Amino acid sequence: MSEPESEAEALRWLRYAQEDLEVAGQMARAARSRYACWFSQQAAEKTLKAVLVLESVEFPYSHDLRRLRDLFPEGWPQGASPDLLDRLTEWGAEARYPGDWPEPTAADATRAESEARSIYDAVAVEFGRRGLTLE
Repeated sequence: MSEPESEAEALRWLRYAQEDLEVAGQMARAARSRYACWFSQQAAEKTLKAVLVLESVEFPYSHDLRRLRDLFPEGWPQGASPDLLDRLTEWGAEARYPGDWPEPTAADATRAESEARSIYDAVAVEFGRRGLTLE
């Protein structure tokens, strides 16, 4: 993929992440905590993948946010602690499927959205520093 194509595709991933964050907020406000947590995880995942697309780094089919973050080239802002990434990763399954875990609470939804937003914001700032912004 050429550099302009990589940039356009990376911005597409970032736009999808932004939309997922918007939905996460809507779901949290509507007391749909499970969906808020899942969309927050999805927003974080798409944000991280936007960086990898921009940098032409191949990435595995994975919802493991720490694994994706570990593929970042040197120099990219961290944006999130490993613990934060692990917490959000858990929502990829726990918020989607019934299991042996408790239902997400309103506090979980608020926290997940905030954590995903911190990742998104750090990446969006770096994209902007590189002259790439969403319209």
